Amino acid sequence: MEAGGVADSLLSGACVLFTLAMYSTGLSDLRQMRMTRSVDSVQFLPFLTTDINNLSWMSYGALKGDGTLIFVNATGAVLQTLYILVYLHYCPRKRPVLLQTATLLGVFLLGFGYFWLLVPNLEARLQQLGLFCSVFTISMYLSPLADLAKIIQTRSTQRLSFPLTIATLLTSASWTLYGFRLGDPYIMVPNLPGILTSFIRLWLFWKYSQEQDRNYPLLQT
Repeated sequence: MEAGGVADSLLSGACVLFTLAMYSTGLSDLRQMRMTRSVDSVQFLPFLTTDINNLSWMSYGALKGDGTLIFVNATGAVLQTLYILVYLHYCPRKRPVLLQTATLLGVFLLGFGYFWLLVPNLEARLQQLGLFCSVFTISMYLSPLADLAKIIQTRSTQRLSFPLTIATLLTSASWTLYGFRLGDPYIMVPNLPGILTSFIRLWLFWKYSQEQDRNYPLLQT
């Protein structure tokens, strides 16, 4: 196997490994819901939006003929669907959750019908679907910025997950390189905000852990 082929295989493997590690962080929420038999402190919307994102990228991968995209996002969609079903099982107020699910699923199906039925040209379909996936992914990466503002106000990183931050950084970096290697801006560009927000989170972990260390001796006196 040529050096380029080895590099592509390693990069594809890194994308699979890091992305599945990021998705598996939801298992802690799954375990918490099963142990407490409640959905307290567990957010539903990230499960749903990630599921729709996975289905969209899986469609893009199928259209592009990219096995890495198909496998990663098919696995992610299965995991997110599992999280959603468990959340629905323990959620006491199911109507709002079902309404959110039906709304986003309806939007996805309308988009699916548009891309596959009303855009006959394969190249145009690939570009439009890639643009949609990119915009959706960027919005997901930027959505936690409101939480980052609250973290700065409270000077506490309790809202943040360190393992998820590391997994997101590695995942975003690997997909950015993968998109660059393929010459596909729809894969490369939307992962750049993931790298940026991950570094911001790491800086917050460093900054406020330092402040807590400085304040700790004062609390002991």
